[in-house]
Amino acid sequence: MPKPYDLLVIGELNPDLVLTGDASPAAGQVEKIMEDATLLLGSSSGIFACGAARLGLKVTFAGKTGADLFGQFLWAELQHAGINTHAAVVDPAARTGLSVILKHGSDRTILTYLGAIGELRLAEIDPALFGMACHLHLGSYFLLTRLLPEVPELFRRARAAGMTISLDTNYDPAEKWTSGMDEVLGLVDVFLPNETEACRISGKPSLPEALDALAQRVPLVAVKLGEQGALARRAGQTVRVPSYPAHVVDTVGAGDSFDAGFLYGWLHGWKLERCLRLGAACGALSTQAAGGTAAQPTLLEALALINE
Repeated sequence: MPKPYDLLVIGELNPDLVLTGDASPAAGQVEKIMEDATLLLGSSSGIFACGAARLGLKVTFAGKTGADLFGQFLWAELQHAGINTHAAVVDPAARTGLSVILKHGSDRTILTYLGAIGELRLAEIDPALFGMACHLHLGSYFLLTRLLPEVPELFRRARAAGMTISLDTNYDPAEKWTSGMDEVLGLVDVFLPNETEACRISGKPSLPEALDALAQRVPLVAVKLGEQGALARRAGQTVRVPSYPAHVVDTVGAGDSFDAGFLYGWLHGWKLERCLRLGAACGALSTQAAGGTAAQPTLLEALALINE
């Protein structure tokens, strides 16, 4: 019997408050006037979920927020994107996480308050979800501090329900890069780091060495290389694709949009190169508007770029 959802996303959820202008620090109670201010759906996991839904996958999301205005905004944004939120964890005693992005030209400073992000626990994730989706994607591993020691059990439950699993850890703010990764990677089907994350997590100084090490632990490793494209290794086969040209407005969430495209292809049994190309196209197109979700492509839009 077919499952109602293609994808269960578990991860962090927070808005991005983007302030544009002269964002250089100024002490002494100096007030600075910004050029623009925008409140957007942020978070790697939230942007990924929206990108997957935009491509046509049926997505359900489990994450934790407070019962405050930021939390209400986030769940409404996910619903607007066509994502099921019946498994939302809303804690009146918690405050929703927030990232304030100070944007000045091509540079940016990101200030993040974790709030409810780090409070999600396995006991708060509805067990019925594992039987309702084909694939589990976990995002921002290192931010989910209360869930970290429970991730192996989370993945084992998913596997027992017949799910495949992907992981995008994102950056480790503590810069420890361990936190149970050996056991976790052994339960993952697809690992989606960028070059820095691949090297730090593997403990290797170069990407080729990191790819060799990670490919011994995970069946499929796809590494995001930004302007240099992306590469992947599976069963001894290494494939690399270039990036696609784009009029870049904002690179926030480009890697998450790549993940959505790559996994769409993988879940549909595409060849490895075509999965990479769809990921690269989704990442490139997503940079053409402010925020992580405004320019995310449909499947037809991404395929049009690939076929040009």
